[in-house]
Amino acid sequence: MDTYTRLRELTGGLTAYLAVYGCQQNQADGDRLRGSLLAMGYRLTQDHTEADLLVLVTCAVRKHAETKLLGHLGEYLRTGKPGVKAVLCGCMAQREEVRELLRTSYRQVALTFGPADIGRFPEYMLTLLTEGGRRLYASPDTAPIGEDIPLARLPEDGRANVTIMTGCDNFCSYCIVPYVRGRERSRAPEAVLEEVRGLVAGGVREIWLLGQNVNSYRPDFSELLRACGSFDGDYTVRFMTSHPRDAGRRLFSAIAETPRVAPILHLPVQSGSNAVLKAMNRGYTREEYLEKIRLAKELIPRVALTSDVIVGFPGETERDFLDTLDLLKEVGFAKLFTFQYSPRSGTPAAELPQTLTPEEMKERFLRLLALQKEIERRGGVIPPAG
Repeated sequence: MDTYTRLRELTGGLTAYLAVYGCQQNQADGDRLRGSLLAMGYRLTQDHTEADLLVLVTCAVRKHAETKLLGHLGEYLRTGKPGVKAVLCGCMAQREEVRELLRTSYRQVALTFGPADIGRFPEYMLTLLTEGGRRLYASPDTAPIGEDIPLARLPEDGRANVTIMTGCDNFCSYCIVPYVRGRERSRAPEAVLEEVRGLVAGGVREIWLLGQNVNSYRPDFSELLRACGSFDGDYTVRFMTSHPRDAGRRLFSAIAETPRVAPILHLPVQSGSNAVLKAMNRGYTREEYLEKIRLAKELIPRVALTSDVIVGFPGETERDFLDTLDLLKEVGFAKLFTFQYSPRSGTPAAELPQTLTPEEMKERFLRLLALQKEIERRGGVIPPAG
């Protein structure tokens, strides 16, 4: 008797509630967990008070996200069914301090596991249902990506996420992702293409290829991108996220020469200051970034450029911040995702002294937002000096 058959015998009549927090990759992980729950025999509900099992896909990128999620978890357990059990999976489960908190303060959490162990979810649930107890696991950071996992996507107006790789080897000094998602691991090209082919055949109009750094996809992201845009059908391919260090002519040419790939490039710069970029361990200089932007504009007609910026990184001076504003004026981003720096325990940057007061950081943040709003109002045209 296989695992799913045995689980269906054990879960007859039981109901599960799935909540997904965080990035698009977490949403894609949620599709697999949803598929697994259905294959196990659970009935899904959108009301947590009806659920026998709560499954939360967690985010650990910022402390605020963890705090908010733990608040929701406490509310779900307080107002849920008597005897309800909870499963926490994803990035937070990789953090020992979180698992210790769950051990002592959230005793209804019966199972945790990290992003790499989604394929083992049925195995873990079978053990839980037959043997009882609690199992608070973390995933090995080199675990392979599982392919034989049931998928159940929610209808999203013809849009679907496709994870092509996971993990990160960049170790930016402020980022927790390499520690919770593990090292870079890529799916086989044929598995990705088979998934995309099926989505196109099913009428999906917008396909997002996902990875912490899609340019690290192996054997070659540019070729995968071309192949994903080669099927017959009315659809568009998009992707997130490109690391500037690895983006270049091959990627830009693939975008330009593949009509079904949207001419949109999200290339997070984070700062316009070389000193800050070095402290962030980003692996490129301001000048190198701007040269890549110049090349992208040259090779991709009507390219829409978007980016991320962090304000107030430890040691950022007023001159560093002005360098960032100058870079925004020079590039003319169509959209900008902006963040005020907050230390993340477990990262090298968390050990650096913060040189800005909260008021100073907010003031810079508002100046950045005002400039970007003006750039967007002008359609990406660089505002005149002065």
